[in-house]
Amino acid sequence: MKFYDCKTAPSPRRVRIFIHEKGVEIPVEEVDLRQKKQFDTEFIRKNPRCTVPVLELDDGEFITDTLAICSYLECRFPEPPLMGGDPVQRARVLMWYMRIVDDGFMAVAESFRNFVKGFRNKALTGQIGYPQIPDLVDRGRKRTAQFFADMDQHLANTEFVVDDVFTLADIAALVAVDFATAIKTEISDEQRNLKRWHASVSARPSAKL
Repeated sequence: MKFYDCKTAPSPRRVRIFIHEKGVEIPVEEVDLRQKKQFDTEFIRKNPRCTVPVLELDDGEFITDTLAICSYLECRFPEPPLMGGDPVQRARVLMWYMRIVDDGFMAVAESFRNFVKGFRNKALTGQIGYPQIPDLVDRGRKRTAQFFADMDQHLANTEFVVDDVFTLADIAALVAVDFATAIKTEISDEQRNLKRWHASVSARPSAKL
């Protein structure tokens, strides 16, 4: 296998953390997004969507979605389980993962990609250029603030996002919260549950990746 990564991008960080938590070693090839290497012909052959992460399998197949990559690795390396220990818990992990990505990560991305000059004609990922929409900057920040408030309320009664076990849902939430600093949104002092959780998961060795 080979993992196509970019240390400066938030999306592949979810997979880096997942791999580290699994305790497996996979060769890594860096894709410099700042130099627009994701648009090179050779990389487009691997992933026409021009995004990282990408996982290349031993047979030459490419998996190009974060959740799909993590699902594959969970099947290949089932211990420790990071996507639920039984069918019900797995469903809850996936439910929260999607909610965190939609309400948190994508809210940050909405704001970020619509005000950073480098994305002026690339407000959405992929080969087709889309212009920025300035009104989405403020909306993204408001959505992110609401996500923080919702997560703080949810974490009042649970150590981690799903029950009392660290899972892919926590990985997604950690990356979303850290990514939010790029739009100058941080956990408030009043959000004690979210702050407690963030300190706990940030202390894990995998969070340093």
